[in-house]
Amino acid sequence: MLKSLIDRYRRRRFAWLLFFLLVTIGAHSAFDGLGFRFHPLQALLALNLLAAIGTIPGRRGTRAFLVLGGAFVALQGLRAAFGGEAMFHLSEGAWVSASLLATAATARQALRRGPVDGERIAAALDAYLLGGLVFGVCFWVLGHAWPGSFRGVPDSGLDLGAAIYFSFVTIATLGYGDVVPASEAARGLAMLEAIGGQMYLAVLVARLVSLHATPAAKESQPGV
Repeated sequence: MLKSLIDRYRRRRFAWLLFFLLVTIGAHSAFDGLGFRFHPLQALLALNLLAAIGTIPGRRGTRAFLVLGGAFVALQGLRAAFGGEAMFHLSEGAWVSASLLATAATARQALRRGPVDGERIAAALDAYLLGGLVFGVCFWVLGHAWPGSFRGVPDSGLDLGAAIYFSFVTIATLGYGDVVPASEAARGLAMLEAIGGQMYLAVLVARLVSLHATPAAKESQPGV
């Protein structure tokens, strides 16, 4: 039974990761709308790491991912027990590092050779959404470490939900202007995300069109 479930997950691992990413992104707004005080974004971020395990190719990559994911969980526990700024920065650094490995693996899956199927499309979307979440956590840590890095936020500072919101507004180049980067570090990070997000989409579309057109071109050649 367990083996059957694992096999099913592996066949649709990028689709499952996409589902968990979408739940994570929508969780903050949903909980605010329902009036809940408990926002499980940190738990959902950890769940995304669990869902991303199957996307990491090779034993070395999987081992590094598990070490970073385990470090994130352990440091979160130590932070809850003892507090401290160092635990906060180390735990979020471990999450960002593990998520970057998952982002690279999903982007590699999306851009590799082969037929364009549902899992490839899911992998392409996973890489984009993971990138937005990674930048969101980076904005959150930046606002936590250097208060005043963002304008248009409460006096308590930029929380995780607002940081993720700002990240996806930036990567989509919407530019609503309700949250504004004020420090040089915040502006530089926002520029990097906006440019990187648009470059990824351009490369992705060109690659998928090329992969989709190649089989058709071969079939049209005489004798193929």
